[in-house]
Amino acid sequence: MSAQYIMGIDSGSQSTKVVIFDLEGNEMAYGSCALRETLSPEPDVVIHPDDDLWDSLYEAVQQCLDNFEGDKSAIIGIGLCTIRCCRVLLDKNGELAYPVISWMDARMSKPYEHKDDEVRYVTTTSGYLGLRLTGEYNDTAANCEVFWPVDRETLDWSTDDEDIRAQGLTRDMLFNLVKPGEKLGVLRGDLASELGLNEEIPVVATANDKAVEALGSGINEERSIMISLGTFISSMLIRDQYVENAQNFFPTFASIPFKYAYESNGIRRGLWTVSWFKSLIGEELTTEANKKGVSEEAFLNEKAKEVPVGSDGLFTILDWLASPDQPYRKGMMIGFDQRHTRYHMYRSILEAIAFNMKNNIDDMLEEMKIGLDELVVIGGGSKSDVMVQILADLFGLPVHRRAGSSSACIGAAICTTQYLGVYHDFESAAQEMVETETTFTPNDANHEFYTKVNEEVVKHIRPHTDEINKRIYPLFN
Repeated sequence: MSAQYIMGIDSGSQSTKVVIFDLEGNEMAYGSCALRETLSPEPDVVIHPDDDLWDSLYEAVQQCLDNFEGDKSAIIGIGLCTIRCCRVLLDKNGELAYPVISWMDARMSKPYEHKDDEVRYVTTTSGYLGLRLTGEYNDTAANCEVFWPVDRETLDWSTDDEDIRAQGLTRDMLFNLVKPGEKLGVLRGDLASELGLNEEIPVVATANDKAVEALGSGINEERSIMISLGTFISSMLIRDQYVENAQNFFPTFASIPFKYAYESNGIRRGLWTVSWFKSLIGEELTTEANKKGVSEEAFLNEKAKEVPVGSDGLFTILDWLASPDQPYRKGMMIGFDQRHTRYHMYRSILEAIAFNMKNNIDDMLEEMKIGLDELVVIGGGSKSDVMVQILADLFGLPVHRRAGSSSACIGAAICTTQYLGVYHDFESAAQEMVETETTFTPNDANHEFYTKVNEEVVKHIRPHTDEINKRIYPLFN
């Protein structure tokens, strides 16, 4: 039988990535398109400009197909994964009535408020982009978690009108729901023609982007955890039961129907902080990297290797985007002296990411009464050997970096195999399609030092800085 292929789409916070895989998970072509900067026309408002999510998706798909050397007619399915915790307001024609509201917008911390009668539908990014791809008003239940009236027992909308009204909605505002691995619709005929694809290609539902990453990371062991090093840094375990009133983690829908991804507390604007730092250095970083003939990231990571473990006592507090319930928190670096260079600052940011995630994960594990044997890292930050080695050293555990351009894309492809009947279940598909690129082992001496620094210093910083930040906040906000 001739080869067949699946396209996985990962519409993220900073870019759209698209990968074409064969049915064994081998990457055949890749395309990407950066999103434009979000807009903040007033405090606490964060929106995506124009129709940027769709424009980015279309461009990334086109680029991926241009890079594909196989037979386009052999592409038999498309999996769609999109940013979670956004809100999309559409008019009666299914077109944007208002720019897509980012997960960073303060309005996403509360239910929808109906203020514009032009708004006919309220949906998620997966509902909206699925509509643009298929023309069908369907969405995945597994991307409708916070402030959506979903019945966990059925993965459909609640049948209680009070539940729906409590979220500021009516039933006729909502799309129909499907489950991960089910069809959102078929690719629109005009799009198929434009892209050179067969008509009737199914577009398959996944879940929220982090849960799709967890599926694409291949974690399936009781004592394995995924850390996603992206714009929002978080970690996830996969379990069968929902947990009511969890204190140190959030049980969100997994990308496997009726399973849950337990998510630790995360870091808002996590790897974005690295981008911020690169912009701060500016042209000088580009010049230095060009002299060495390497990328800016590779140059920074080489320099960070020269900085001692612990960054010579320079500590970063990663609150470049405070949470709505603690808006007074701000990012900061403390401990400067004459030893410190810009590369100390860079390594300190990476170490801060590791310390934050170690303590957040420890809180979750303590509540769950379990331990870990290994970590899996994915996302843009996982490409940094320095970042991954810091995690291995701090946790004192082996850390596996997965192969491929996007774990969310492979997760979307795994969901698509379920609709197509390629593999028996999600787990066996992941086992066949997910590969490890590199395993990092901990340095015992570094682990001992990091543990001491964490217990004696890192865990004690915020109780002090919070108090001064509370004084600063009303003066400048």
